[in-house]
Amino acid sequence: MDRLEALQKTLDTGIVSIIRAKSGEQLVEVAKALYDGGIDVIEVTFTVPGVLDIIAAVKRELGDRILLGAGTVLDTESARAAILAGAEFIVTPTVKPDVIQLCNRYSKAVMPGAFTPTEILTAWEAGADFVKVFPADIGGPSYLKAVHGPLPQVRLLPTGGVDLQTLPAFIKAGASAVGLGSALVEKSAVESGDMDRIRSLAEQYVALLKKSRAELG
Repeated sequence: MDRLEALQKTLDTGIVSIIRAKSGEQLVEVAKALYDGGIDVIEVTFTVPGVLDIIAAVKRELGDRILLGAGTVLDTESARAAILAGAEFIVTPTVKPDVIQLCNRYSKAVMPGAFTPTEILTAWEAGADFVKVFPADIGGPSYLKAVHGPLPQVRLLPTGGVDLQTLPAFIKAGASAVGLGSALVEKSAVESGDMDRIRSLAEQYVALLKKSRAELG
């Protein structure tokens, strides 16, 4: 899947699910549960032990049915290793121009993290496909709306602080998509192997996103 296809899938789905855990043993099953619940954009973070093997395993199991990415990427070496393992997009916690450049070179979508208007515009001008506004719980939807006003061309992806209560407000404020971590992939559900819970939450978020977008017309 090339960069433009990845961009479109992310826009269509509207949710980037973020998987973090102490162990990678069940993360393939988590990815399947998310997919079954209607979320097909899935990010596995580099904080997970054996992340490259997990990315490769998820890619083998689900293939092009999902858009698979790597998160918490801090440098170009990690970005390239993730791409070689099967990642179709890269997410960074901060603005990393060299990582953005590498993703552009290999036609992979990139979503750098930023917070201030200067950081957000810097990431966009460097070639970001989305700018992950993080941590979005600081300032909330009102901050996103304030940033979106003078920068309407930037595709904003708030992450942190997005849940079933706040998601509609973030969409109304101008979010092109949202990032969901523990509010979707609950730690307790992962540890207990409760894939039905994860699938159910995915279904709830997908329905809420569709409703929120429909209300905007």
